[in-house]
Amino acid sequence: MAHPLRPSVVIEQVAPGLHRLGHGPVNLYVVQDGDRVGLVDAGLPATQPAVVELLDRLGHAPGDVEAIAVTHAHFDHLGFARWMQEEHGVPVLVHPDDGHLAAHPYSYRPRHNRFAFAGRHPGGWPHLAAMTSLGALRVRPPLRTTPMLPGALASFPQGPRVIATPGHTDGHTVLHFPEASAVVTGDALVTLDPYTGRRGPRVVASGATKDPEVAVRSLEAIAATGAEVVLPGHGLPWYDGAAAAADRAAEAGVA
Repeated sequence: MAHPLRPSVVIEQVAPGLHRLGHGPVNLYVVQDGDRVGLVDAGLPATQPAVVELLDRLGHAPGDVEAIAVTHAHFDHLGFARWMQEEHGVPVLVHPDDGHLAAHPYSYRPRHNRFAFAGRHPGGWPHLAAMTSLGALRVRPPLRTTPMLPGALASFPQGPRVIATPGHTDGHTVLHFPEASAVVTGDALVTLDPYTGRRGPRVVASGATKDPEVAVRSLEAIAATGAEVVLPGHGLPWYDGAAAAADRAAEAGVA
């Protein structure tokens, strides 16, 4: 296992045209569609060089990125979005209900105080330490965001369906890529909870989730995609179907 203060980078193709960049406990995804390219989420600030390297491997430069579709506006998903916006003019797409949070990414209020929660769950400490080392405490908000509404996102590579999955945040969304039979779930469904260290499909703990009951209900929308591959914001991809992942997450409950 990588040292928490020197998190490793993992790059892999996880579905047709979809590439996971995992940096420590945080994932983002590069989406290809012919000569088009986009990002789902923007990790943490220290991941910026790794995403530039991955884009280069795929024959792209940062300025080729059509947009960053942000599943939700927590700091560990906004990471280097400001840099992409300032240096390359890349739009940052966020559900309107997370617009205020995107402008103030440290303002969110989970069900339970996240610092007190973390103190009671030492299993999460290595993951939180890794996130801190990647710049979790120095994320700059985007200069502006573009509203990303539920429905087909034709302006984004592969034209995913944006599905509202509130609970973790008010404006949390997942992106369903029907042609790839994959759904990028952000923190609505993860396979690693960085706040407890628990693995397997689950909803992120109440130390980082605003409304756990609503988050559990949102699992139904993920299951309804019928996607074969679940691509979470934290943890390894799940290849046994969205319905099974949602069932497992509901059974696990919310810590």
